[in-house]
Amino acid sequence: MGKIRISLLAKELGVKSNLLIDRCHEKGLTHITHHANTLIPEQAEMIRQLFKPSAKEVVSAKEASKVKEPIVLHETEHKKDDKTVLQTGSGIKVVQPTKIVRIPKSPPQPQRIVKVPPTKTFWKKRPQAVAPAKRRDHTAEVIEIKKPAVKEKETKIVMEPPITVKDLSSKLGIRANEIITKLLLEHNVRSTINQILTEEIVQLLGIEYGVEIEIKKKEIAAERDFIAEQVSTRIEDLVYRAPIVTFLGHVDHGKTSLLDSIRQTDVAADEVGGITQHIGAYKVEMNGKHVVFLDTPGHEAFTAMRARGANITDVVVLVVAADDGVMPQTEEALNHAKAANVPIVVALNKIDKPSANPLRVKQQLANLELIPEEWGGKTQFVETSAVTKKGITALLERLLLESEILELKANPRNPARGVVLEAHLSEGRGVVANVLIQDGSLRQGDIVLCGKTYGRARLITNDRGIEVQEAGPSTPVSVSDFSEVPEAGDKFYVVGDIQKAREIALERQKKERETSLAKYQHVTLDSLYSKIAEGKVKEIKVILKADYKGSVEVLKKALEELSTSEIKVKILHCGVGGITESDVLLADASDAIVIGFYVTTEDKARILAEDKGVDIRLYKIIYDATNEIKAAMEGMLEPESKEVVLGQVEIRHVYRISKFGNVAGCYVKTGKITRNSSVRLIRDNIIIYDGKLESLKIVKDDVKEVRAGFECGLIVANYNDIKTGDIVEAYEVQKVARFLTV
Repeated sequence: MGKIRISLLAKELGVKSNLLIDRCHEKGLTHITHHANTLIPEQAEMIRQLFKPSAKEVVSAKEASKVKEPIVLHETEHKKDDKTVLQTGSGIKVVQPTKIVRIPKSPPQPQRIVKVPPTKTFWKKRPQAVAPAKRRDHTAEVIEIKKPAVKEKETKIVMEPPITVKDLSSKLGIRANEIITKLLLEHNVRSTINQILTEEIVQLLGIEYGVEIEIKKKEIAAERDFIAEQVSTRIEDLVYRAPIVTFLGHVDHGKTSLLDSIRQTDVAADEVGGITQHIGAYKVEMNGKHVVFLDTPGHEAFTAMRARGANITDVVVLVVAADDGVMPQTEEALNHAKAANVPIVVALNKIDKPSANPLRVKQQLANLELIPEEWGGKTQFVETSAVTKKGITALLERLLLESEILELKANPRNPARGVVLEAHLSEGRGVVANVLIQDGSLRQGDIVLCGKTYGRARLITNDRGIEVQEAGPSTPVSVSDFSEVPEAGDKFYVVGDIQKAREIALERQKKERETSLAKYQHVTLDSLYSKIAEGKVKEIKVILKADYKGSVEVLKKALEELSTSEIKVKILHCGVGGITESDVLLADASDAIVIGFYVTTEDKARILAEDKGVDIRLYKIIYDATNEIKAAMEGMLEPESKEVVLGQVEIRHVYRISKFGNVAGCYVKTGKITRNSSVRLIRDNIIIYDGKLESLKIVKDDVKEVRAGFECGLIVANYNDIKTGDIVEAYEVQKVARFLTV
């Protein structure tokens, strides 16, 4: 048996280590001062003997354990403040170290005295009276601690736009500061915690963090679902529908008068009141077929609807006065029609006037890429007169022929779908929306979802103010009872459940509030490079306004000549005069830049441009405009990579070093070699390796470069097959800016 520590011996004897150390000192073992000290077996046994009770004490303790009667102290030794009543039956044992307890026995036997050592004093609480069956066995009880389940990292998440840095941080479980830093350092995107991110950036971050992010647009999915449930595409259900025609042209060229002649009304004589004027759409019958005419209040409404994606027009009639010719608003109207990508029919109006010159007008329009059919073009020209009714029938026949070519069809059995032309709040009827049905049939009582509003079609009136129970495709009607006033250009649908209509409308309102800070960013000269890099722009669209016609032509030609095979400059519209709201609306719808030369911007147009994010640039020198556009385009051109040879180095000796591999002792013959330059290893005029340097030294010192006439040592990175006589050619690739070539 080996040595035993004081701490282990104390534990064995059931006493404290300090008491054991004191007993060791009493026995002369003064070297024992710490509980980690050890005793030899003989010394340990000596200490054990000190704590063993005598034989009498053992016998007395056994007899005391058999006593069932209460044990009390002798009357002469009883003290008032001492707790001396001991009830062994109930488990109480209160013993004072210096007190003598007499154990009563049977009368013939003498009393025995038990003296309890101080170290054996124990205190126990009185146990509560608990049924034995309910007592808990603490020695047998095992408490099982379950560890919380570790949540597995998600590999795919679904998010709805708009997505902010905060939303992405919550979904990915990554701190927002880390995402913001990553965007700035790796993607050159400055953002805040509430910044709305593009879908491309969100998906790219998901790939980098190892999570597939699916962007789900809830509103579009809901709209697609309820449309798919109702729309029938069976060929046998499709029927002919009337073409929708819009009249555009310059002021006072006879658009309204021509419409009056067609629909046999006199709106031009009285521009006040009447449901027909408010609806702005009219249906005309000819030979059993119908044509619907839109009377838009200027080009702004036409462009606003197209900007909202409501391309409801099938054919555009460009009205040009034969005696006046092409005017600024005529060109503007033509550009609107081209941007909408719809067929154009030219109506040469006022042909009855003596000063009419249709040939001159055709030549002017031919210069604007509207070439008549008789000249080998594709544009139909019709000579009309609102006064003599000349050409009205021919114009209608042309429109019907155009509709047959387009093969316009719809299904009247489907629930109605269409577009809001305009809406207003009526004092007697509440919210009234003037709509044009494009497909299906609208009936009284139908539940209508329209943009961010919904309602029930309680009252339907046609273009002449007559109440109707049902309206089919290509029919303009007025519908009452919406929850809110819809916007022009909003699409409307008939749905079967008003609860579904309410949910979708509320969801759209919520999305509009969330995306109010994430408006569409139009192209500007400053953002042109990033747009091209993303592949979103292949041409620069420009709206040009100048003070004189000559300035317009010169600037237009100068800008168009900047076009290259990689990027084009396209003039959408050019005219004389200041920049108006119409110009801003056209730029907003077409994502164009507005350039003004020696003109100003109207206050309303400037406010609208700020709201829409349209870029307006004003110049007083033509070359400033062309140079700025040219600089923006040159900044977008990919720079050319040009290889420049820095120098040649001859390997004169190869040293084999186990730690570094083959080290070349060299002599710089021409030029220089730098530490960061690329190198080619040439042997017998053949390039055998192309790579980088791992080390460049002169003697034992690292250097950045070594020039001709000096010796150096170098190591070629990841290549050891070098030989004496090899040539190391140092070179670098330089990026050279490209310039536009005329």
